[in-house]
Amino acid sequence: MRRLCDALGSRLFIASLAVFAACATPSQRAERAERAARAAEIAQAFETAEPYSPRHLDTMALATFLAAHPTYRPDSSAIAAFYARRGQQFAWFIGDSLTTHADAFRSLAGLSDSIEPRPDARCDSCLATKELYLTAEFFRFAARDYGGHFSRDLRELEWFIPRTKRDIGRLLDSLASRTADLSAFEPLHPQYQKLRAALTSLRVLEGTPWPALALPAGRRRIQPGDSAEILTAIRARLSLLGDHVAEPSATSPPTQYDSALVASVQRFQARHGLTTDGIIGTGVLRALNIAPATQVRTLLTNMERLRWLPESQPANALVVNIPDFRLHVYEGAREAMSMPIVVGAEATKTVIFTASLSSVVLSPTWTVPLSIVRNEMLPKMRRDAGYLRRNQMEIIGGTASLPVIRQRPGAHNALGRVKFVFPNGFGIFMHDTPSKGLFAREQRAFSHGCIRLSQPQALAEFLLRDAAAWPSEKIAEGMMSERETSIRLATPRPVWIVYFTAWVDDAGVLQLRDDVYGHDARLAEELFREEMPPSELPARL
Repeated sequence: MRRLCDALGSRLFIASLAVFAACATPSQRAERAERAARAAEIAQAFETAEPYSPRHLDTMALATFLAAHPTYRPDSSAIAAFYARRGQQFAWFIGDSLTTHADAFRSLAGLSDSIEPRPDARCDSCLATKELYLTAEFFRFAARDYGGHFSRDLRELEWFIPRTKRDIGRLLDSLASRTADLSAFEPLHPQYQKLRAALTSLRVLEGTPWPALALPAGRRRIQPGDSAEILTAIRARLSLLGDHVAEPSATSPPTQYDSALVASVQRFQARHGLTTDGIIGTGVLRALNIAPATQVRTLLTNMERLRWLPESQPANALVVNIPDFRLHVYEGAREAMSMPIVVGAEATKTVIFTASLSSVVLSPTWTVPLSIVRNEMLPKMRRDAGYLRRNQMEIIGGTASLPVIRQRPGAHNALGRVKFVFPNGFGIFMHDTPSKGLFAREQRAFSHGCIRLSQPQALAEFLLRDAAAWPSEKIAEGMMSERETSIRLATPRPVWIVYFTAWVDDAGVLQLRDDVYGHDARLAEELFREEMPPSELPARL
């Protein structure tokens, strides 16, 4: 039967049943016609030109299997639905032999003959056990590879972007019908593949000795042109990390901080979010001392997050990456602009979520959050009777013990000259700020949770560039007004506030950032807990 299917395909096979039916009894012809109709229906439903295996599970096979293998019970409904859709026909066998897609899946999932049930061609129940074992393992494997290893509510990790849902049962339908390519069986977000390639390079260094490097006693930094013995070790470490390529014609001694090493340090600084001044200080050495094994975990942790996201971000999005302290603005799928930002401090974290930017507000007022009034302003008001007047603030409601305070537009306004509104349940928006000095710092987690922009006027002009009533000069005029003006966007833009400490940029360079809120540490604690088999997670990722 298998040769016939391979040679002629399902249509000729079904036609052959009709030929054989001519010599059969009426009941046999009816039975064969029913089988042919069911084969055609299944072939159409699962997009295949091949009929399925003639083997079927009996009615008690799944219950018997789950009784003997209770760890698979959480997927019992999905397994039952899968076989119901295919009329209880086997998915992994043709006759008594495993199919090629079964072998491919076993290899991909790292399944071993030593732990699998051993089928006996003379024992139908043994083949059924093997069949159900592969299906159950598929659901477990796919749930991890598509949904992620962290299976609980993502809000436990302060991640409020809904997890992307995937129909694993339909994926198995496709695989069983030989229409799925297992080589691409993994999250499809483009960053996932890039991080996976970077992971391969880092793992080569995992066993390399990685002693701590330190500045010479009494020195706070090493500047270009200096000499120091530690530069030999720094040069070697940068070479291992791929940031330094020795120049064959170089004549400087290894202890000299020459121009080639300066360029390597600047490259290293850039991909760690450090100021690219070429000065070797505590920040550079701290990053150089992060062992490859730790960076491997960082990459695996970020690859896990990519499993939760859609395959691509929506067009025209504004993307804030908290650990990078940067906003990226897209036109379609192309980055149109980016800028440094200030995000929430550790105690007042910026939340990870998605929303839609709906309006731009010029010369905004600021209604002070009650938590700031209670914890910061009331003590100042008690000490200084002129505090509100001097800061262009007024009480507009509330109680004597907890007033509602609003700050008028102007140079003193904490929101600066413009804010960008994307309604959400966290009270977060993007805005200008009169405190410009913080943008020059490497670590920029200082706000009460909202996002301060370094180039707010440029963003306003970009978002309103198609609004004929708001040319650049009118936007500038509105930003200097004493009256608030709200402008609704013709088309809202998606806003994504995310948290990634590792990614590969458009130039193919691995970027790494500090875990500013400790989100990596919390997720890694779940992913690398001791009870997980030591090799399981790296193998799956």
